[in-house]
Amino acid sequence: MCQNKNLLLTPKQMAKADALAVKSGVPNGVTSIELMENAGLAVVKTILKHYAPCKVLIICGPGNNGGDGFVVARLLKQHGWLVDVALFGDKARLKGDAKINADKFDGEIKSLNSMNIKNADLIVDALFGAGLDRDLTGEVLEIVANINQCGVPVVAIDVPTGIDGETGQVKGAAIKANHTVSFFRAKPAHYLLPGREYCGELHIADIGIPDRVLQEIDANTWLNRPNLWTLPQKKLSAHKYDAGHCIIVSGDELHTGAARLAARAALRIGAGLVSLVGSKAALLIHAAHLSSIMLKPLSNANDLSLLLADKRFNSLVIGPALGVGQNTRDLVLAALASSANIVIDADGLTSFSNNPKQLFEAIKARKSGQVVLTPHGGEFAKIFNIKANSKVDVALKSAKISGAAIILKGADTVIATPDGLAIINDNAPPYLATAGSGDVLAGIIGGLLAQGMSGFKAAAAGVYLHGAAGGAFGGQGLIADDLPDILPQVMNELGFRVY
Repeated sequence: MCQNKNLLLTPKQMAKADALAVKSGVPNGVTSIELMENAGLAVVKTILKHYAPCKVLIICGPGNNGGDGFVVARLLKQHGWLVDVALFGDKARLKGDAKINADKFDGEIKSLNSMNIKNADLIVDALFGAGLDRDLTGEVLEIVANINQCGVPVVAIDVPTGIDGETGQVKGAAIKANHTVSFFRAKPAHYLLPGREYCGELHIADIGIPDRVLQEIDANTWLNRPNLWTLPQKKLSAHKYDAGHCIIVSGDELHTGAARLAARAALRIGAGLVSLVGSKAALLIHAAHLSSIMLKPLSNANDLSLLLADKRFNSLVIGPALGVGQNTRDLVLAALASSANIVIDADGLTSFSNNPKQLFEAIKARKSGQVVLTPHGGEFAKIFNIKANSKVDVALKSAKISGAAIILKGADTVIATPDGLAIINDNAPPYLATAGSGDVLAGIIGGLLAQGMSGFKAAAAGVYLHGAAGGAFGGQGLIADDLPDILPQVMNELGFRVY
């Protein structure tokens, strides 16, 4: 994970980055007042790019976020804009760089209570930023409500006021921005819901903090991008066995569709061979729909154990529409007793809701083989009892407890590992939320595992490609059956080709 441009910093980690940049000293570092000047300039550049000169109201808070706002006010005024500055709080109580920049502004700094927000053509939110540590109350709640109701566009500095910079949660209420300008690295709140919905278009600006400060910051969360992983590449001399053999366990004859979706996805993502296994009745249904995917009879967990004893079957997807109960538990435990790489999804997880410890112990007892768990929120709640501040923390704790890579699905899917790494995915369009979509994702990951990717990277790549396929479809009307056939297009556009 060396692509640090994708690294996300919590507010505390960002504060440390600021401090380290200043501590390193001139000429190798920057001063705090320079950082604030550069931050304000970055906001001004964004404003000048997206808005024509107009009457702008800059609402400043009592801290450094407000200090950035005073810089914006001074620079916009120098550009000839009509600038009003309103301060929440007492100017006499301003300190440090915020006070210095308030004093540099040569216009009147007014009380927020005296301002008519509706008279502005643009609002700059410089109230509190990412470090807000308590719910908004009283007068600030009224200010936020008035801004959201006035219809005036908003540019927020750092994060919109009211959004927790680490968790993305709303602290009582929050300003809805059209643009958000943040600095050095993005924060988890810019991509976790509901915070992402409040940020509008996000801009991350370089303000002079050197990348080397990251060496002293224990950051563990990334934004999911293709430069964090590499898909398996097929050599000209390759044959199908080089790309692995993925097995998909089918449900009964009335529940075959989910396994078929997973199987097609595994094949499209590049697995050399894919086999569906299940009852004879179920296989007869599959036979009427498939040609490139093989079918193998399977009656019970013992049959699965015997099948997986053949090391050529190196990947397995188990759970989609398999049914909840003892039979599924036995199949999952048999799979975990093998050395195959395994994706456990849907019913494969829910079947352990009464005894999740049994599942976790079987995972941790493995001597080899990757395991990826792919729960949505409902499935997750049935096997994990975890409370944490953010979705990232929840995913990290569940990965550690289970011993597996976790994909905690949603519009802001989080992928986490037992050793403390996390990735936030942001490219899933809303129309990807359709029946069978998760089965396709399970198959994609199973196909990547068959080709030798690690569990974490297969999960990250699979989630990203799944979202990209949904985006490539382009709009309403998407059904899960569409997704596997879009995968080759997505991979080619990302530059993953034969060499």
